[in-house]
Amino acid sequence: MSEFHEQRLDNGLRVWLEFMPDVSSAAVGFLVRTGARDEPPEQAGVSHFLEHMCFKGTPKRDWRQVTVDFDEMGSTYNAFTSKEKTVYFGWVRAADLERQTELLADMMRSRLPSEEFETERKVILEEIAMSEDQLDRHLYELLHEKIYGEHPLGWPVLGHTRTVSALQRDQMAAYFEERYNPANLVLIVAGNVPPPRAWSVAQEVCGAWTARAPRPPRSRPEIRCGGVASSRLPRFKQQAVALVYPAPSAVDPDDETAEALAAILGGQNSRFFWRIVQAGIAPVASAVRVDYSDNGLMIVYGFCEPPNAERLVDALRREIGDLVERGAEGEELQRVKNRRRTSLATESEAPYYRLMQLAQDLDMFGRPRNVEERLAAVDAVSVAGLQDYLRRWPMNDEHFLVSVGPRAWPSE
Repeated sequence: MSEFHEQRLDNGLRVWLEFMPDVSSAAVGFLVRTGARDEPPEQAGVSHFLEHMCFKGTPKRDWRQVTVDFDEMGSTYNAFTSKEKTVYFGWVRAADLERQTELLADMMRSRLPSEEFETERKVILEEIAMSEDQLDRHLYELLHEKIYGEHPLGWPVLGHTRTVSALQRDQMAAYFEERYNPANLVLIVAGNVPPPRAWSVAQEVCGAWTARAPRPPRSRPEIRCGGVASSRLPRFKQQAVALVYPAPSAVDPDDETAEALAAILGGQNSRFFWRIVQAGIAPVASAVRVDYSDNGLMIVYGFCEPPNAERLVDALRREIGDLVERGAEGEELQRVKNRRRTSLATESEAPYYRLMQLAQDLDMFGRPRNVEERLAAVDAVSVAGLQDYLRRWPMNDEHFLVSVGPRAWPSE
């Protein structure tokens, strides 16, 4: 049985441990509570660029040694940046806890080496260029741009070519010093690590860090609930379409109900799969909920041959309308809940997956949730609860229609 422990260092760094005595490994990570929505507009993309630079040289290591030291531990390691956070992690044998934590902590003090800055800028610009070849990325970015407008949630995590090209090292260094400090960092450990051992290594590698002010408060976005946006991209062969509705935030009590609704509509063996994909209307039809700390979106989307765009949108609307009018069936909801239970149960047994869940919980709720609490939320989802959700979060004609592909459809 796992158990949670928390300690706060004198400099303000929070350290959370999930002690899992029945496993033989440990996952360690730093949650940095800053992301794309926290950037100045002229520095869009700096959080993601900075993530790359933290691998490029530290007070103790150059970029080669960083990579070698991860590999010598056999670590499963990486990092990612989202619109609201950045996470660095490594998963190793429990015996290597100290080495893994020290390496990650060293990266949190990156030198941002000047000799690597321009090289890494080219890597980021290439990532942006590669994303231009992904139809789903165009759909995702366009709907965010139109729905969130000038709010920072509206721009891409990678940033824009113009902002990344113009970004200077001293600007990144100032952002780094402000945001990568104990007030915005959480050290997370999940695995077979007794609390005294976790506290000892945390104090040893992070205790000398200097405390600074926390991240500035975030502005709440104004969401455009209705409208049409399209982008004609002749080089693609398929058309991507989406219907977008407001949805609960990550901390809303309707969280699991929203996830169940998306799965019923567009998940595995869903209504879209049987009535749209298997019916030959479109090869892809799905639904996904995107959740942020203060708002969310329900995105219903599909990919099709350009002449079939109207037919696909009609089919998506038909299935949504049927669910709103008739409600969900008990058996289909039970299948969704069973898959969710299995996913949570299997993930709870692996420190790596628990680390990812803890990073999300600590960022959003400020506390971890154990597996039992998460399973209880799944169990509480009901057919009546889904109907009540659709009254509070209606999925009717008031939505945003987004289309990208070779067809200029529909007109804005």
